[in-house]
Amino acid sequence: MRKVLPGFIIYKREYDMKDQLKKANNQGAPIYGMGFIGALVYFINHAVTFWGGMLGVVKALVWPAILIYKLLEMLKM
Repeated sequence: MRKVLPGFIIYKREYDMKDQLKKANNQGAPIYGMGFIGALVYFINHAVTFWGGMLGVVKALVWPAILIYKLLEMLKM
């Protein structure tokens, strides 16, 4: 019968915890992705010039930050 070293068991537990954290951290990715696509379509459809469309791509990347900024500005925090 083979002996399992205690260090291996601790390493296995840490690995399992890291794996669970990775899964938990990626839960918002699909929502952000759908929001990005929606914002991209919105900003590009409302662009009049080519550079306005390029600005729309940048805005689509940072729309959550803009949203939070506007929300906090509205609440006067």
